[in-house]
Amino acid sequence: MEKTKGMQDQDQDVIREFLVESHENLSRLDQELVELEKRPKDTALLASIFRTIHTIKGTCGFLAFSTLEGITHQAETLLSQLRDGQRELTPPLVSLILETVDATRAVLAAIEASGEEGPAQFEDLTERLRMAAQFAAPATGSRPEAEAAPAAGRADELPARHEQSESAKGDEDGARSAVADANIRVGVGLLDKLMDLVGELVLTRNQILQFNTEREDAALNATSQRLNLITTELQEGVMKTRMQPIGMVWNKLPRVVRDMAVALGKQIRLEMDGAETELDRTIIEAIKDPLVHLVRNACDHGVESPEERVRSGKAPQGSLTLRAYHEGGQVNIEIGDDGAGIDVGRVKRKGIEKGLLRPEQAEKMSDREAFNLIFQPGFSTAKTVTNVSGRGVGMDVVKSNIEKIGGVVDVFSRPGEGATVKLKIPLTLAIIPGLVVASGGERFVIPQVSLLELIRLEGDSKDKHIEHVHGTPVYRRRGSLLPIAYLNEVLGLESASRGEAVNMVVLQAEDRQFGLVVDGINDTQEIVVKPLGKQLKGLTVYAGATIMGDGRVALILDVLGIGQRSGVLAESREQARAAAEQKAQAGVEQQRLLLFRAGSFDRLAVPLSLVARLEEFPRSSIERAGGCHVVQYRNRILPLVSLEGVLEGGTGEGTADPAQVIVFNDGDRSVGVMVDQIVDVAEEAVTVRQKTGRSGLIGSAVVGKRIADFLDLNYVIRTAAGDWFQRKGAVETGLRVLVAEGSAFSRGLIRTGLDMEGYRVVEAANLEEAVRGLEQMPVDIVVTALDLPPGGSRALLSALRRRPEWVRIPVLGLAESASQLRGEHSGTGFQDCQVKFDREAMLESVGRLASALASAEGELAQVGEEK
Repeated sequence: MEKTKGMQDQDQDVIREFLVESHENLSRLDQELVELEKRPKDTALLASIFRTIHTIKGTCGFLAFSTLEGITHQAETLLSQLRDGQRELTPPLVSLILETVDATRAVLAAIEASGEEGPAQFEDLTERLRMAAQFAAPATGSRPEAEAAPAAGRADELPARHEQSESAKGDEDGARSAVADANIRVGVGLLDKLMDLVGELVLTRNQILQFNTEREDAALNATSQRLNLITTELQEGVMKTRMQPIGMVWNKLPRVVRDMAVALGKQIRLEMDGAETELDRTIIEAIKDPLVHLVRNACDHGVESPEERVRSGKAPQGSLTLRAYHEGGQVNIEIGDDGAGIDVGRVKRKGIEKGLLRPEQAEKMSDREAFNLIFQPGFSTAKTVTNVSGRGVGMDVVKSNIEKIGGVVDVFSRPGEGATVKLKIPLTLAIIPGLVVASGGERFVIPQVSLLELIRLEGDSKDKHIEHVHGTPVYRRRGSLLPIAYLNEVLGLESASRGEAVNMVVLQAEDRQFGLVVDGINDTQEIVVKPLGKQLKGLTVYAGATIMGDGRVALILDVLGIGQRSGVLAESREQARAAAEQKAQAGVEQQRLLLFRAGSFDRLAVPLSLVARLEEFPRSSIERAGGCHVVQYRNRILPLVSLEGVLEGGTGEGTADPAQVIVFNDGDRSVGVMVDQIVDVAEEAVTVRQKTGRSGLIGSAVVGKRIADFLDLNYVIRTAAGDWFQRKGAVETGLRVLVAEGSAFSRGLIRTGLDMEGYRVVEAANLEEAVRGLEQMPVDIVVTALDLPPGGSRALLSALRRRPEWVRIPVLGLAESASQLRGEHSGTGFQDCQVKFDREAMLESVGRLASALASAEGELAQVGEEK
């Protein structure tokens, strides 16, 4: 529904642009036709009139306005004859063309009012235009009588009809202003000049504010605050005039993809995300052609033919994804496909053939360095030269055009899973909030969009919290290690004497964080970003420069460049991956368990994460209701179940007083399990597992040095509260399963079942945690609740489809109830779907998905051996 609405809004924008442009063209036509009547031999004027009518006709055909297209088509034919000298211009012909202009204006008014052309078809006007075009005569000599008679007849009719048209024109002049008069075309050069002037005004404002801070003048304070307010509003308004959604460029790409797919015999689906992302108009103009070329290149080189995709185990239809978003003060545009990816070996061999590198260089070259070879002039890996590719022209132009506006092009690829080209367009001329810091006696500005938090360590805390891991300084922040870089060392500045305090700025670069230690932190202010000169483009640690309030220049730091130059980003990536792997391994091998005794079972266990509370109830407070034991608990009725009765079929009355109860709850639902004795809480390694077929137990394991039976809570809870699950709705595998479920209790139940089957489990409580888990470590299977917050499992499925490395991960959907399982929510996207609390069915589905994965890996290995 939202997608349909977005397309409708997009169509309305196109129609609005068409109306504005057409009204401007018609106003010019009125003047040009009058001039043409005075200078009928002016070929330049005739050509201009023809082009204007041709433009209106072409756009009408694109927007399916058939009536307007018919009128302008006939008028275009007539003007073509005049332009080519096939006939002379006469007053009746001028009147006929002017009548066409008036009719066009009337149809535009109807389109503006209702979105449709209206009931008037103008059949008589179209017929007279057609007849006039048929009786074309040579420009010299006398005209045939056959033409003269109809022309004379039409000339007699024209004044009356034209008069009627003029009347209609007068009636619609007021309505016309709604669109045409509400818009004005302004040259980009004038907007650039306005932006420069606003930038200078902001600098002046900053100087006045700093001057006022030093003087503390009450009268000046009021005036400067007023100036600050007006400057801010003016700045926002001028910047908005230059901003356009990137969707204006993307509108023509579906047609490009469709034509390419037909020409190449491929099936390609185009997905666009972030079309509303706004860019400066000059940037849009600069990236228009590079985007088209990258899309064409992905269709030709990236996506395979349907036959090849089927042989590779993929769907016949390929996927091409365009994504745009703002990050770190930059505009990021990604063009990705799920094709075969880039063959690094072929690229290196081609580079050697072209003399771009030596064989020994190719051996040591990383994949990323090899990918950059495709941007060399004349470089192509295409086997044959076609009208689409193979001449090695294009990718070098893409890179040069992006670099002209200070951008960067990166290529990422995984064999068999696709390639992604990422454009990063840095700040060129903009006004942004920034944090002013001092380091090595100089001032620098950090864009505020990259700033997460400020940390100040004083006294002993700086030595206590800053440690060294593998030679890299790290800060222990809220239980995790944050890599640290010192700005003085990165920039090669003179190190200031270490004072009693450490000032640290926590920054975000792409998906990673690091701390930047500076000498001092001053204040935040809005700054005008001035681009660096051509000679300084190679300095990757700077994004630009600005003029401070005191007139001095301060350099703006490029957060990503600082992180890469210091090396903390590469190290943090490895550390994060290792930590995530270690944490996942620890989660599998060590668990916090509640140990207790019931009946003849001396050592029963349940994960402590599932337990809400441990309670003791006097026997006198336990009552019976609905044939079950209950107790009044926190203004509610808590159902109780005797674990001895469930496991051994006894009466379940028990003798201990007070009764010891383990309370489990999920939201507003609770159940109490009566046991004989709470033994201990242990955090132990579960080293040996053995499944059991006994009801109420899911298996046994060695916890520490003793065997414990693990309780099957699904079975126990069904005995006590059969409607609990209805109201809401193998061998050792070593596979990693991501469990995405909003309820901690439900997530714990699912995890327990998967743990006993030997799967390694990663937990996620919402979409953000699920995506983070996928990014931090390889996941083999995803198990997700259909109601995963915040927007349901569809958002997670969309995220999986957007990343080539995640597309093949099988997904098991978990419904709240059987009715939801049968409903529309379990539609496409899932490899299987089960009721959430049907543990056996869930494990069976996961087992099938695991078997399918094993079979696919075996086939791939066999194919590799054959090759």
